[in-house]
Amino acid sequence: MRIALFATCLADTLFPQAPQATVAILERLGHEVVFPEGQVCCGQMHANTGYFKQAARIVRNHADTFEPVLDGEWDAIVIPSGSCTGAARHEQALVAEHVGDAALANRVRQIAKHTYDLTELLTDVLGLDDVGAYFPHTVTYHPTCHSLRIAKVGDRPYRLLRAVEALTLVELPDENVCCGFGGTFSMKNHETSTAMLADKMSAVIATRAEVLCTGDYSCLMHIGGGLSRVNAGVRIMHLAEILASTKEAPFTGNVSFAPKQEVAR
Repeated sequence: MRIALFATCLADTLFPQAPQATVAILERLGHEVVFPEGQVCCGQMHANTGYFKQAARIVRNHADTFEPVLDGEWDAIVIPSGSCTGAARHEQALVAEHVGDAALANRVRQIAKHTYDLTELLTDVLGLDDVGAYFPHTVTYHPTCHSLRIAKVGDRPYRLLRAVEALTLVELPDENVCCGFGGTFSMKNHETSTAMLADKMSAVIATRAEVLCTGDYSCLMHIGGGLSRVNAGVRIMHLAEILASTKEAPFTGNVSFAPKQEVAR
């Protein structure tokens, strides 16, 4: 297959290891990955904050950039983010309708039919649970709100993680509860966000897992930042980073929020 990668703006600017790992997985499986250079943001944060006119400009750019999938230039579009997958498949059309652009709404709906979260592409399109990964660590998984409720990836991430050789998957208490990030929610409602984060951190620490993973680096950034402030010693990794790791080629592009070891004096 020839697959177009939508890296997302957060990953492109702050956490490139997630799209890099996505490419590593798909190329290992024998597929070609292309990076359309016109891509920017999906417009989600603008829409969520009520800036529909500004969001519509971004949605038009997304449609212009990824419309070649409708002409068969690519077989699919993959996104290593449940949040941005949800935005591309649902919010973009709502934004277009809100500003009265029916043609744009139709374009993004057609593009959305070819758009997949990484876990969906692997399991539903490629028919795989086992992608040949090896990761000898204890892992807990946080299913982010958008991946659960908007993108609706369901149990796909769990199926992929359970198939990873040598990985021990530990259930996260209250896994379906939000971590408190929510984009601008965490800034506009910081006290509530901080309280929600504290509950999520307690749940992660209770698992005694070495690694917390999700399918969204936005939530990883939020939870990982909190864990670092209490020196929890838990690494954060995107699901793609784990799936990209093999015995022969461990994926080393991950960022860790685990505390640094003190130097003996």
